[in-house]
Amino acid sequence: MYFPNGRRKRRNDNQTRKIAAMSIRPIDSTYHISGQVSPKDIGKLAEAGYTAVVCMRPDGEGFFQPSFADIEKAAQAAGISAYYLPVGGAAMPMEQAKKLRGIVKDAKGPILAYCASGARSAMLYQMAMQMGG
Repeated sequence: MYFPNGRRKRRNDNQTRKIAAMSIRPIDSTYHISGQVSPKDIGKLAEAGYTAVVCMRPDGEGFFQPSFADIEKAAQAAGISAYYLPVGGAAMPMEQAKKLRGIVKDAKGPILAYCASGARSAMLYQMAMQMGG
């Protein structure tokens, strides 16, 4: 099991199982993606070494989806940054990719970006890294 702070955990560790259930996938050493997270997950992410979360889901996109305001409040309580870069439908707007590039550049540690499945988070990251500047 990989964690951004470099620690390896045993499979029977309760914290490991709870974080692993979120299906976190590394894109590189500092940028990881996941499907939807909940406010209660944010503290576990901070404990695992993440310094920021990036929400790419527009509020109200899915049933029972927590609002970004709730995610942001949990992130503040956990001492990590939270960013809102909603990307709707199949469109991958260049403006959001430009913002993500700045977030990644200025990050003080590992970032977890999420959307419904993680696909938009991966595609937007790829766009951001291919941009000049």
